[in-house]
Amino acid sequence: MARAAVQRRLTWRRGRVTRRVDETPRVRTLVLALEEDWPGHLAGQHVDVRLTAEDGYQAQRSYSIASAPEDVGQLAITVERIGDGEVSPYLVDELTEGDQLEFRGPIGGYFVWDETPGGPLLLVAGGSGICPLMAMIRHRAARGSRVPTRLLYSSRSLEDVIYREEVDLLAARSDGLEVFHTLTRDRPAGWTGYARRIDLEMLTEVGWRPDEGPLGFVCGPTPLVEAVAEALVQLGWSPDRVKTERFGPTGG
Repeated sequence: MARAAVQRRLTWRRGRVTRRVDETPRVRTLVLALEEDWPGHLAGQHVDVRLTAEDGYQAQRSYSIASAPEDVGQLAITVERIGDGEVSPYLVDELTEGDQLEFRGPIGGYFVWDETPGGPLLLVAGGSGICPLMAMIRHRAARGSRVPTRLLYSSRSLEDVIYREEVDLLAARSDGLEVFHTLTRDRPAGWTGYARRIDLEMLTEVGWRPDEGPLGFVCGPTPLVEAVAEALVQLGWSPDRVKTERFGPTGG
């Protein structure tokens, strides 16, 4: 039975694009309607997406699932356009509602969250690294969880903040979700938030104390993830309570 479940996850499926959401000038969310045999996913998992050209050439990329597991029958992936990429420009600029997209999954079992691990939650994201963390935030909201949660999100500018309005609305529910932004390049007039890369001092101010038994998820470019994970351990966090997922240049 376990082998059959793995085979189902690794089977290529087709989803129909039912909605496109403009998140930023370079980022789009694609919402797919799924086939009935979709096994469901955990918050933090990803899927592989495959494009096939008319001449048979194929390109494949991995994208985190941004939707909550409770969104039965649909799946959302959020894609940032890479200028010279093979896949992301097509997904962001050309794929339209009604088109089919080939994918397989869900994939991954380490970088996932539900309410069972306990402890307050620290989510640290850089750029599009927010995507799997957004699935966790949406899952938390769908379950009505009040697990104390802090999101520390590093972006180049306010315009580059993905899911900005939704995150603000969820934080305004006053159910234990706190959101902290740091803008590393451009800031609007009157900006009072952080204005630098995430560092030890920032994590000391935003993060939970080690004696509170926190659980951390860090996702983003490799340099950010490594720096944050190292800093949290330096602050006394147990390494096995700091889960990381990183990405780097892949050709998009």
